[in-house]
Amino acid sequence: MTATPVALDAVPGLRWSPRGYAALSGPLYELAGSLQARFDELAATWAAAPMAFPPFLAVTELQRIDYFGSFPHLASFAVHLDGDEDEMARFAAAPLAADGSAALTSLAPAHEVLTPAACYHLYVHFQGSALAEARYLTTTATCYRREAYYRPLERQWAFTMREVVAMGTGEEVRLFLARAREEVDGLAAAAGLPVRWVRATDPFFRPSTNPQYLMQRIDPTKHELAYGDGLAIGSINLHHDHFGRAFSIEREGIPATTGCVAFGVERWLAAIVREHGPEAENWPDLNGGTDG
Repeated sequence: MTATPVALDAVPGLRWSPRGYAALSGPLYELAGSLQARFDELAATWAAAPMAFPPFLAVTELQRIDYFGSFPHLASFAVHLDGDEDEMARFAAAPLAADGSAALTSLAPAHEVLTPAACYHLYVHFQGSALAEARYLTTTATCYRREAYYRPLERQWAFTMREVVAMGTGEEVRLFLARAREEVDGLAAAAGLPVRWVRATDPFFRPSTNPQYLMQRIDPTKHELAYGDGLAIGSINLHHDHFGRAFSIEREGIPATTGCVAFGVERWLAAIVREHGPEAENWPDLNGGTDG
């Protein structure tokens, strides 16, 4: 089926806030569940252990990888009033502003940031570990990234990220990423999505002066799965020993190499709806073949 223009904010089962977040119900919610089931199958290729984490990461942990130096424009912090009784009384008595915002009074220092990428939790969890063998892990997280603009399902402040991560030697991780790419190609075909792999870089702050951006240009380590006009619905990432060094994770006596395959669940929904139309009966049957 050839993709046709679809107003994603009008798709049945989607409730969209222009501030950058969505609620799913009905067939759209079920399609998201079917996608997760296929991601489960992919993770099972390596018997990847599932893990779940809270929505917060300590700012001290992300500072280990200079996240705030590289991505300050994307960060969303967990903040709260500082606890002063008079300040809280002033806040409680104040009406909302005309634009619907709350005028915050004195805030306590921010010690947590809302999860910007699902895999960060895994490196924090395994920090200080000496791995006797390669580890394969999988996790799903609601991730938060501030953007200059938002589009339903395609670019959101809050979105669902599913990842499968490998930690091991360089060879172990490269074999994982090569097999993962093949498996993702098969999943895209099952979903009836015409896609292509493209070299990409992370959205660094002031990229021209960021050495990590320059290294990604010289030695491409990120490849995105692009649909249509370039919508990235997934990516494969080789981190070398960046996280192994930052979190003291070792394999065979040296900092571990890590890599991941990541999926933006809402973006997969957007691609399927754009490719097959808003009617659920035309969507691919991800549990056993394709229709339409």
